[in-house]
Amino acid sequence: MRSSSLLATRAPGAPSAYSRGMRSMTGFGVGEAPIGDGRLLLEARSLNHRFLELRVALPPELAGQTAYLEQLARARLHRGRYAIAARLVGVSAATPRLDLGRARAAYRALSELRDELAPGTELPLTALTSLPGLFDGSLDVDETTTRASLREAFEHALGALDTMRAAEGAALARTLRAQLEEARGLCNAIAERSPMLVGLYRQRLRERVAQLGRDCGIELEPGRLEAEVVLLGERSDVSEEIDRLGSHFDQFAALLGGIEPVGRTLEFLLQEMAREANTIGSKSQDAVLAQRVVDLKAWIERMREQVQNVE
Repeated sequence: MRSSSLLATRAPGAPSAYSRGMRSMTGFGVGEAPIGDGRLLLEARSLNHRFLELRVALPPELAGQTAYLEQLARARLHRGRYAIAARLVGVSAATPRLDLGRARAAYRALSELRDELAPGTELPLTALTSLPGLFDGSLDVDETTTRASLREAFEHALGALDTMRAAEGAALARTLRAQLEEARGLCNAIAERSPMLVGLYRQRLRERVAQLGRDCGIELEPGRLEAEVVLLGERSDVSEEIDRLGSHFDQFAALLGGIEPVGRTLEFLLQEMAREANTIGSKSQDAVLAQRVVDLKAWIERMREQVQNVE
């Protein structure tokens, strides 16, 4: 794809340009950026999901930036299940700072519990060391620098993730185009068969009327016979359904070459295709036509399965 060449020629260390064209929802990417005297490594994984589901995991030193990273991700990502995790490598730990207010409050609470359950028992200060949140171990780096490192690592990871999803998306698009042509061919075959049905109905009805006449001596007026044939023809007319299917096929094909997320729109079109195919099947009183409808519905279902993984 053209997008892969763009990614290949970018400057070393620069975030990759986002690939154009259909993308899969499955992928993996890693990015990194300097932070303090070490590095920040960030991994982004994605799986197919009907809506956007996001999970962010940061080390304790960066826990306060979770909301910021989620904001970055939601601004760039669409539907899918994403797991974003970061870790620090070679970063010197900051000197832990005791939160005196929380420590005093925790010791008072422990003292009250001691007085209630075991009066007179010694309560050493070491009891506070096992309580979480009393020591601040954040990085000795200002928030602006920390966010810049998170953003850079995220951009690199998302670029690598996007490259993988673009490659899988191109393969999905090729598969869907081939399946769409199979479905279109079956629709054309149904359209060719449909006009013959009135003649087949007339012949079948004449044979039944003739058999009834031989068995029971009943004759049907020719005008009545033609009226029944016309009624059956109207009930079995599928020209409107075929026209709508053709329109859905054209819209589907156009979306396969788009640059925006199209998964939900493709799902909607496939639902409409299935509805039209079901209507044609319910109107069909011809075994050949019914089999073609079954085959058409099978191809629509195959496309639906593929579209589940399209962003």
